[in-house]
Amino acid sequence: MLKVYGIKNCDKCSKARKWMEANGMLHTFLDVRSDGISESDLERWADTAGIDKLLNRRGTTWRGLSDAEKEAADGGTAIALMMMHPALIKRPVFDDGKNVFVGFDKKVQKELSAG
Repeated sequence: MLKVYGIKNCDKCSKARKWMEANGMLHTFLDVRSDGISESDLERWADTAGIDKLLNRRGTTWRGLSDAEKEAADGGTAIALMMMHPALIKRPVFDDGKNVFVGFDKKVQKELSAG
């Protein structure tokens, strides 16, 4: 079954969930803040989608980090930072066990519709 990771009050996650329900797509939603996320899943997502796509550098959590933390994320500790601050994960993340899609644009919608 498709797992959708995000944050409950995230607008993009809400849009994605509504779109999936309207299209009859079975899924399980997991809130990365309350349900947590495993380091192995984050590493797999980073390997599959790319760390630059996975790390949210536009949000308030990123802006609240120190310059040293931001520099360290570019140096390879991004997974550790996302474990400490789940809001640093771009969302939603769609994971079917084989494929990982990050975000909710037309390209992701097309990929999800293709099954």
